[in-house]
Amino acid sequence: MTAGTEVHAPDRPREGGYATWSPSITPGIGRTLTDEQKLAISFRWLAREEFAENLAGHITWQRPGSSSMLINPWGLWWRELTASDICEVDENGSVIAGKWDVTPAFHIHTELHRARPDARVVVHNHPYYTSLLACLGEMPRVVHQTASMFAGDIALVDEYTGEVDSAELGRDLARRIGEANIVILKSHGVIVIADTVERATYLSASLERAARTTVDLMKIGAEVGSLNENLVAGMKTSLLERGADVYWDGLVRQLIRVEPEVLS
Repeated sequence: MTAGTEVHAPDRPREGGYATWSPSITPGIGRTLTDEQKLAISFRWLAREEFAENLAGHITWQRPGSSSMLINPWGLWWRELTASDICEVDENGSVIAGKWDVTPAFHIHTELHRARPDARVVVHNHPYYTSLLACLGEMPRVVHQTASMFAGDIALVDEYTGEVDSAELGRDLARRIGEANIVILKSHGVIVIADTVERATYLSASLERAARTTVDLMKIGAEVGSLNENLVAGMKTSLLERGADVYWDGLVRQLIRVEPEVLS
């Protein structure tokens, strides 16, 4: 096809994902990681991708078959965490393993895990561009191909309710979130919910990029039309099915190369 050729968007959803193409082999990461190493890598990578605000934020991972959660300790920045810093808390947030204490804001996580069996990994922080949109009560726009992964999955909690430092407030937030997987918290930040650490990391980093694109478009006052919903559906499937794992493998290879101490 050459430039200028007219192409008509399909009038039905395009399938996408593994149904249209599946790689026979990928580079992988060349090693086996412990769960604590995986989570420490996720923290560091998201900090590098600016999905972080100094000491703020937490990621919990409730592994299949377990009611306890892995979580970051209070007092360490995401960019300095190592595997041995990761703590484990029970379903009520009490520390059962680890060297450090954890923030009372863990109630954001405990109650989401309790209410949503699909919420295995919960990410919360205040990345800059997503937080700008949160201040405005806006959501990232699905106007670029990569943002297709968020189509139909972003919700807004349109009320600032302060620090979530009790189970009661955590339950109220979980109720407001409902079944959404990407949640903008008005004048606060964002929550990303996923089934695996790999997908949670991919979604979080990609969300901040989509937010930055949205903010930049707003700055220049650009009028951007919406993408064809049928094309977005297939693209979303392709990005999530084919993108998450290879994105993870690539970031692991790069991070270990320059910050090998993350595994310690």
